[in-house]
Amino acid sequence: MINILNKSLNNTFLKAALQLILNLMLVLVLSSCGSKVEVVSALPEGDANEVLGVLLNAGIDAHKIVGKAGVSVAVDQSSTALAIDILRQQGLPHEKRSKMGDVFKKENLISSPLEERARYLYALSQELEQTLSQIDGVVMARVHVVLPDRVAPGEPTIPSSASVFLKYQAGFGVESIVSQVNLLVANSIPGLAQEKVTVALVPATVNKNAAPSMRLDDVLFFRVEHGSATSLRILLATLFVTMLLSAGIAVYFALNNEKFSRSSFGAKFAKLTGPRNKV
Repeated sequence: MINILNKSLNNTFLKAALQLILNLMLVLVLSSCGSKVEVVSALPEGDANEVLGVLLNAGIDAHKIVGKAGVSVAVDQSSTALAIDILRQQGLPHEKRSKMGDVFKKENLISSPLEERARYLYALSQELEQTLSQIDGVVMARVHVVLPDRVAPGEPTIPSSASVFLKYQAGFGVESIVSQVNLLVANSIPGLAQEKVTVALVPATVNKNAAPSMRLDDVLFFRVEHGSATSLRILLATLFVTMLLSAGIAVYFALNNEKFSRSSFGAKFAKLTGPRNKV
């Protein structure tokens, strides 16, 4: 009866110890993951890859998260402000622009001339903005097109005009291609003369305080970023407690086995199961 009770107690203690070890290991895994913040979400795969590449080149640890609505990019909580500022300087993520086919979808049976004209101007601007955004160094592109209204015979006509706004990064030579941008826009709009196209260039401002010196903390023999120091402390503490608990379990069972072998029942059991002498 006593042996059965001891066996039951041993099983109960073993189950509790194993459950505690599993809980500690779960805490260890969660703490090692750290706190992540999504800086962009619901992006197409190509845009998410571009954002990810920019952040990784800037030295920020980032990774993609694929969801039903699209792809998100997450960074460590301590790097959130820096990541957002870098993406703003790079003009990322790119604004989603409508295509001609999307703008001229037939939702109504009959469209008024004013609606058709507004759609045409909007689609034309979107297509030009998309083209200009492909130029290296262009962070943001905006195109505003003005087409003359239909006038009665004999009335003077107002010529077409267009205004182009380009926000660019220095070092890519965008300033030297103004005439080419002017010609591109003029040839893309029917009846638009090149001298009626205005191109405004605005350099993107760079925040010199966007990348401050990284603050490092010492945790035992490791030197880590300040934002990751707490996670590392929790991880090491969890490892230490798990090792102590495992060692305690090993000692407990070792002592129980020793007591069992010293008991009279254990001696008889060892005599019966031990090697027999050959006759």
